[in-house]
Amino acid sequence: MKITRLLVSVAVLLFAGYALAEIPAGYYTSLTGKKEGELKTAIHNLVSNFTRVSSYQALPQYFAKTDVHPNSKLWWDMYSDIPRYAPSFSGLNREHSFPKSWWGGLTNVGAYVDLNHLYPSDMKANSAKSNYPLGTVDHSTSVKFDNGICAVGYPVAGQGGGAQYVFEPSDEYKGDFARTYFYMVTTYQNLTWKYTYMVNQNLFPTLNSWSVKLLMDWHRGDPVSEKEQLRNEEVYKIQNNRNPFIDFPTLAEYLWGNKVGEAFNPGNPGQPVGKPTLVTPVQDMALDFGQVALGRSVNAQLFFKGTDLTQPVVARVYRDNGTGYFTLPDKAVSVSIPASYINREDGYWLPVTYTPTQTGEHTARILISGGGVSGSRGIELRGECLPMPVLTACTATAATDITADSYTANWTVPAGEVVDYFIVTRTCYLSDGTSTSEQIEADTNELEINGFSKNNYETYSVHSMRLGIAGPESNTITVGHDAVNDITADLPLSVYAFEGGIRIICADSHTSLSIADAMGRIVEYRDTVEPNEVIYLPAGVYILTTDQSRKPAKFIVR
Repeated sequence: MKITRLLVSVAVLLFAGYALAEIPAGYYTSLTGKKEGELKTAIHNLVSNFTRVSSYQALPQYFAKTDVHPNSKLWWDMYSDIPRYAPSFSGLNREHSFPKSWWGGLTNVGAYVDLNHLYPSDMKANSAKSNYPLGTVDHSTSVKFDNGICAVGYPVAGQGGGAQYVFEPSDEYKGDFARTYFYMVTTYQNLTWKYTYMVNQNLFPTLNSWSVKLLMDWHRGDPVSEKEQLRNEEVYKIQNNRNPFIDFPTLAEYLWGNKVGEAFNPGNPGQPVGKPTLVTPVQDMALDFGQVALGRSVNAQLFFKGTDLTQPVVARVYRDNGTGYFTLPDKAVSVSIPASYINREDGYWLPVTYTPTQTGEHTARILISGGGVSGSRGIELRGECLPMPVLTACTATAATDITADSYTANWTVPAGEVVDYFIVTRTCYLSDGTSTSEQIEADTNELEINGFSKNNYETYSVHSMRLGIAGPESNTITVGHDAVNDITADLPLSVYAFEGGIRIICADSHTSLSIADAMGRIVEYRDTVEPNEVIYLPAGVYILTTDQSRKPAKFIVR
């Protein structure tokens, strides 16, 4: 991999004194002799079990270890060459390089917080990338986005998998993205794909034919770099799994290239056959619980995997200064794990709980010994307890950048309020009078909404999140294809007419609703009407009023 133009001189100096760590002894033993689908599943079994980071919101603190130039404060952003400096994350997003919408956006799967495909990304580039597949942009046509490092536009012939646009990274990062996608379609081969631009619903080969050609070309043309190797080591220290396509670049050839049908042999570096080995966890890795609200507990799991262990492995909490904030199952400070549990192909997960009773930063360690392995290793535990947050409601503001198929939802946050992220509630109203709702996470106080053309109109509201606590819901904004109606005190009610009736759009209950026909006759009266209430009427022209909205609303039911 070549280095981004902006950072060439920095990178050369920083890598000069670096010695890359070796692959852990015995880590890839389970892959020996396997080929094709059996090999891919063996990789899946090996790397899909990992220690998850404390939270999606805490990712910038992990990026500071994985994506900041060594001995430098420059973020390594593969989406732009704008110089930004850690620890500030301003102008950056936490980007799922393999789009989360492809697996349905579920947050309870490992892919949601897997550092092997999460990278810091320039906000504008991330927004332009959307959930488009990788591909080669046809620069002979109008390009939607191009910042010199990445581009979004129409795909060249034979690419895209049916998507309107593709995302093309710079040549110096194409191999990085290819190996990331190899990892993802292997680690999460068991997921059901919502979008199949680049993948098929199968365990092998998972990648479809056009994406195999593209990714293998990128993989071969941009070999593994020191950047990727260093990042692989840092990710391993954090979540105890590795990207095998970085450790063994030829591995992709056995699954999708010129060695398909041949058995893979990773070798056994430094590992005599039958010698007890504890592969994970590794010395000095950290189990980080992030920030926790006072009065709450947070659970995490530490992954254990070994080969040929002959004795139980003992894990003991120590250096906790007697607080008892960090505990093992049943609130114990020491547990004994049978060797058979850790020797299993899927390893063993040890639950660890952080229950602080005082605010402040807290640390402890877990000492691991036994198993027939000489010596011991220490794992750091850390967390921070903060007062229970008090949140106030955000203010949703008018949508902007409205097109036939998209718009940007906007909102403001009370001054000085610290927020981790936002939950946007999007409600879509269909022509038959029915509606559907979904909740979407947003990192900043705006969110691009796509798929608008499928609905007659939509509404959105938002609430902020801090330390797992939800703030009050904001006001509601209505977005129509002809205008944007802000349902606030200044415009408290509007009417959406569909075939056979109407839906009342308002922020609060209204009283004394009265509907008159074209002759002035009252055809419907209700003491109270609630937001989104449906009223069925015969075809005709009507006028509606309420106590709260004295200005008559005229509408037609067809």
